[in-house]
Order: sequence, then structure tokens, then C-alpha cells
Amino acid sequence: MDLGQLLTEQRNPVSAEIDTASTVTMLEIINSEDQKVAVAVANAIPQIANALDAIYARVERGGRLFYIGAGTSGRLGVLDAAECPPTFNVPPDMVQGIIAGGEKALSRATEATEDDPVMGANDLLSHGFGTADVLVGIAASGRTPYVLGAVDQARAIGGGTIGLSCVPSAELSGRVDTAIELVVGPEILTGSTRMKAGTATKLALNMLSTGLMIKLGYSFGNLMVNVQPKNHKLVDRAERIIMDATGTPRTRAAELIEASGRKVKVAILMGRLDVGRAEAERYLEKAGGRVAVALRGIR
Repeated sequence: MDLGQLLTEQRNPVSAEIDTASTVTMLEIINSEDQKVAVAVANAIPQIANALDAIYARVERGGRLFYIGAGTSGRLGVLDAAECPPTFNVPPDMVQGIIAGGEKALSRATEATEDDPVMGANDLLSHGFGTADVLVGIAASGRTPYVLGAVDQARAIGGGTIGLSCVPSAELSGRVDTAIELVVGPEILTGSTRMKAGTATKLALNMLSTGLMIKLGYSFGNLMVNVQPKNHKLVDRAERIIMDATGTPRTRAAELIEASGRKVKVAILMGRLDVGRAEAERYLEKAGGRVAVALRGIR
């Protein structure tokens, strides 16, 4: 399919005269189109769920999650990966983002690199991608050569492959194990996929990474219990988490966080079960690091 035939490259009749609209009308047009993004993501939830289960299956066994893309797609992947260590206290190599053109492309566009499938394959290998890992190739058009080269390489060595695009029946979808297609329609500015397509991509990546961390046991309910209290703000957050999870006052939560060796999940079990640190750690280890599982096992 020619680039001009892609849905993301079509002219949007809703914004055909946006350049002569008032400021308020201009923004209303953009906002009305943005509201279609959530619907497109909702329609793709079964695909996103399949992708998340595939990612979890590999990461639970010690594999890693990689994102790769060019331009906006690459930047969004790098952003999502970069936010995982500070949010969930996971190793920095557990979720990795690769962008065509390397780190300098995060702030300065290097469009030419996206046309090279060999570079995509080589960049993936240079980051240590292996058979235990899973790759999410991100391309709004579903046809970026850099991304296609990377997913072909990932499949060739036995890694898991997921394709995330914003067009129906994308070429990328036919090259991966699991496909996600976020069909958001034509952009406000023709071909500017940093807008609706970019927003939809960000939402889907949020689902994949956050869902992965929840499934791995890094939350208890909606509390981020894997936080590491390394500064005053995080100590405050850890104490509030312990208060919510145990029903204890702030003074007791402060005692628990210190007695646990500043391990929030251990502190919660100590408070909920009225046990010492060593016993709480044993319960947590037996439960695979999942607080809810540990508590169910005691009842």
C-alpha cells in the first residue's frame, strides 16, 4: 500500500478549514478528535490484553521487554521504558526503549534512519536482545522499515514479537506474533501522527507496562508497594502506603518501614500479620513477592 493510501495520511474533513477558525473553535476541533482516541484504544483492548499476557509470560521467566520505533513512536517507547525504574523500582534493563538514530534522536529528528531495516536489526542486537525477550515494534503507519527489520530479527532468533500500529491491516501486524491496531482515523493536521496516533500509542504503552508491573506483583490493590523510600518524598509516600494497607497511624507506619529495612511490602505484612521482619520476608518469598497472595496464604 502506498503511503498516501494509509488512514493516518488521509485528510480529515473535520479540520479542513482549521487554519481560518477562531482560537476557541480550533481547540474544540482538536479536542473533539482527541476524544476518539480513547474509543480506539478501548476497541483494541482484546489485542492489548493478548500482548500483555505474551509479555508477562516471558518477563516472569526472566525475559525483558524492549520497545523500538522511529520518530514519535520511538520517543514514546523510550519514555515509557525510562519511567519504569523510578516508578516500580525495577532494574533499568528490564524495560528498554530503542529509537532510530539513537539518543540524539530524542531531541532532534533524524528521519533518514527510519528507512533502514538493517539498522533496526543491528540496534536491537546491540542492546542484547535474546531469545527470552519480547519486542514491541511501534510504528503508527505500520510499515516503518527500521521497525520491520527489528521485528524480523527478533523472530529469527526466537524472541517474542508484538506490533503496535495505528492503521487497519498493517504490514507490521503480519510480521509479528501479536498485533495491536489503534485505529484513530485521519489526523487534525494531515499525517501528523504525533497527535491522535501518538496519544493512542502512549495510552497503550501505559497499559502494557503498568499491567505488566501489576501482574508481577509490584502493586497491592492500587498501591505502588515496590517504591523504595530513598528521599523525603518517597519516605512520605511509603508511610502513606503502609497506613492505607494496614490501617495503622502514621507513627506506626514509620516504625514499620524502618523495622522492615525500608521494604514496603515487608512492612505491610508485618503490620497486617503482626509478625517480625524475617517471618514476613519468608511469607513474601513463598508468595513470589505478591502481597495479596501472601495474605491469602495465611488465611
